[in-house]
Amino acid sequence: MKNKSGGFQETLKKYLVPIAEKVEKQVHLQAVKEGMMSIVPIFIVGSISLLFIALKNMIPSGAVKDFIGNNLAIFLFPFNFTTGIISLYAAFFIAYSLAKKYNLNATEIAITSVIIQFILCAQVEDGAIKTGYLDAQGLFVSIIVGLLVVEITRFMNKKNLVFRLPKEVPSIVSKSFNNLLPMIVCIILFTAFSTIITNVTGEPFPKLVMTVLAPAINCLDSVTAVIVILLVTQLLWFFGLHGAAITSSIWMPIAANYMAANATRIAAGKAPLHIFTVGFYYSFLQVTGSGITLGLVILMILSKSKSLKSMGKVAIIPSIFGINEPVIFGTPIVMNPFMFIPFVFGPIIVGVMDFLALSSGLVAKPIMEPPGFMPPGVGAFLLTLDWKAVVVVLLNIIIMTVIYYPFFKMMEREELLKEKEVVESVSDDDFDF
Repeated sequence: MKNKSGGFQETLKKYLVPIAEKVEKQVHLQAVKEGMMSIVPIFIVGSISLLFIALKNMIPSGAVKDFIGNNLAIFLFPFNFTTGIISLYAAFFIAYSLAKKYNLNATEIAITSVIIQFILCAQVEDGAIKTGYLDAQGLFVSIIVGLLVVEITRFMNKKNLVFRLPKEVPSIVSKSFNNLLPMIVCIILFTAFSTIITNVTGEPFPKLVMTVLAPAINCLDSVTAVIVILLVTQLLWFFGLHGAAITSSIWMPIAANYMAANATRIAAGKAPLHIFTVGFYYSFLQVTGSGITLGLVILMILSKSKSLKSMGKVAIIPSIFGINEPVIFGTPIVMNPFMFIPFVFGPIIVGVMDFLALSSGLVAKPIMEPPGFMPPGVGAFLLTLDWKAVVVVLLNIIIMTVIYYPFFKMMEREELLKEKEVVESVSDDDFDF
């Protein structure tokens, strides 16, 4: 049985790890992931405005409720310029990240990306800019824009199709003019493209993109997606790769779109629809870190094994705040046959339970993006403003502790034997001396 398990792990390692390594090194996916991570603080600021809507709905009728209702437009003002135009920031940061990887003038190129995002997603009526498609509906356009603007600029730099000023000219001026011709080309190309798309299809480009991607976007908000994402993530971690960093490059753009869409609905007085947001992933599915290892750390602290006890004491504080690399690499969980089943499949069990709890209405759906590195339950409560979310998170940790327990005891037994052998070896050496 042990050999079969080892053979299965070797097969997974042989085929899964090379693919994961290529995904991890792919610069475009890295840029998208980094760009989306950069806009999370903007989501958080925008979400703070939405708390006033939640307060208005939670408190009884009275002067405070009336005050919030009468001044709701003021409270939502930050939302309009954060989450309300989130695709502009995404276009900037995605282009900035990719340009940095190519050692190009990142800031100037990122500004070009913002201009193109305006061209494709904004509408001008009676001299005023309409921002309707600059919110969550423009997020996938911002990915296209951010990547293409950089690639066009990079191509023009390679072919020397840029203005080169003398070395005596200040560098800030030289950089600006270096990006001038690529900016002009991008504006012409994307203006023509937008005009053609609108005339041929009768729809603006962002709406067309959302229509085409609708099946892929909708499939993430499902139990199946939770199972697949967690399975791949945990397998990658088990083989020593940063699972969350690799898989998030795929799901994070959609999760960010879900959060922005929920925020837009809440600001409009509607109920949120989506579950799989960035906050849901980190506050529920991977609370205390990938594998939900806080219970395992507690078992280690209580262990009779000196090495496991020491590792548990080192890892407890980081684990409480969702940093469990010390456990994964220090125990180690990586390539540890005792930990394969609980670490890989345990999170899938609780992940399915979490998704069903939110989709059934037992726990409220995400309404805001909480800050990262929060203690267990805190992030889940801020995400949903529902006390039952805290209960679900605590159940996650308890269930995972129960799942880890029998496998931990087997690992502990072997560790105690090793320690006993070391002690006996030292005693023999002392006697010989």
